[in-house]
Amino acid sequence: MNDSTHFTRREFLSTTSKTVTALAAASAFGPAILSAKSPNGTIGVGCIGLGTRGGDLINGAVNCDGVKVTAVCDVYGPHRQKGVERSKNPDVKTYVDYHDLLADKNVDAVIIGTPDHWHCQMVLDAVKAGKDIYCEKGFSHTLKQAKLMRAALKKSKCVFQLGHQARQSACALQAKELIATGALGPITLVRTGRYGNNDAAHPIWRWYGYYNQWEHPDPAKVVKDVDWKLWLGESPKIPFNERHFWHWRCYWRYGTGQAGDLLSHEMDFVQYILGHGIPDTCSCTGLNALLKDDREVPDTWAAAYQFIKLGRTVTFTASMNTSVGQPVEFCGKDALLRFDGIAHDATNFTVTPESHNERKDLPKGYIRGKTPKQPNHMEDFFNCVRSRGTPKCGVDEAFVEIATSLMSVESYLKRRQVRWDAAKEEIV
Repeated sequence: MNDSTHFTRREFLSTTSKTVTALAAASAFGPAILSAKSPNGTIGVGCIGLGTRGGDLINGAVNCDGVKVTAVCDVYGPHRQKGVERSKNPDVKTYVDYHDLLADKNVDAVIIGTPDHWHCQMVLDAVKAGKDIYCEKGFSHTLKQAKLMRAALKKSKCVFQLGHQARQSACALQAKELIATGALGPITLVRTGRYGNNDAAHPIWRWYGYYNQWEHPDPAKVVKDVDWKLWLGESPKIPFNERHFWHWRCYWRYGTGQAGDLLSHEMDFVQYILGHGIPDTCSCTGLNALLKDDREVPDTWAAAYQFIKLGRTVTFTASMNTSVGQPVEFCGKDALLRFDGIAHDATNFTVTPESHNERKDLPKGYIRGKTPKQPNHMEDFFNCVRSRGTPKCGVDEAFVEIATSLMSVESYLKRRQVRWDAAKEEIV
């Protein structure tokens, strides 16, 4: 096994630049010719990537009405077998190379649950193949990739959904509608965060195939069961590295650390409710406070975003060394709206008026039954596949997500505040 070598910012920028050039050359996409839907109305689904999150996504797909998982793909044998078992289809096809799955005529839509460094190429290739696409967050690994993906998706007729499941919440929709009436007054501060804590023997992001699996598989067996070259893709070519394979979230070459994994969820939830778009500025700091293994990304992350014309600041703080959390809070001049948890756990909210607010009609909080139950995020995607509508987290929202997340990465790496240049669509 070849242990991790530090991946510097210069190497990160060099690698992603080469990758984007290669993607652009390989993806001379035109408008997609959508796959013909099954004559009985059933949507055939191919699942690409069946590890930690991908294993959950296939469970979501098989529980949707009128959906059949017809193909599964993973470069690692045990993950493919997991896909077969969870597909609930004795005739499901299995693939190692996702290109073969995209060529399968029984696949109408794909669910991409791979590490982030594969999202761009897979989305571009799925567009070329005429498949509708559900892709797990974050949208891409770099901003240049995001622009390629957005251009391809907008030019095509493909339905696209990014995996931010907090948008399915009925209480979030009710909060969104309430805030839109101006009930809180001008919102000047929003607070969000993600917190977790494990014992020293089980550091966060060091699991093996699922969040609660800590038994260490034999590396000699794993290397025989995985197509390592396919797993790496356009990332730097290195000998098999089991820590990179199992714990890819810890390394810049495959993901964006807390930004893409956790911040993206919370900031997307805020964007869903307020719709304010990409922030004007971001200041972010990060530190490996306690998890001093070979991980490159910090265990502690603090980002402050500003929307200057709106007079609004949004903060995200995260730690992998404490479980004391930060529920989502919208602080208005006239009232505070506080959810009962982080974005994905929110089921309720309370409204607390400021002392000067004498309104008698202000609701005290979430009114159960007032807002109809919403289809879950996967159902929303398949509903739009049928109607050819726009899902709750389509490509435009996905671009806001990734620009917002990457602003925090750039600020951390450059050790300074960064700004969004709206005219050039660049982080400067």
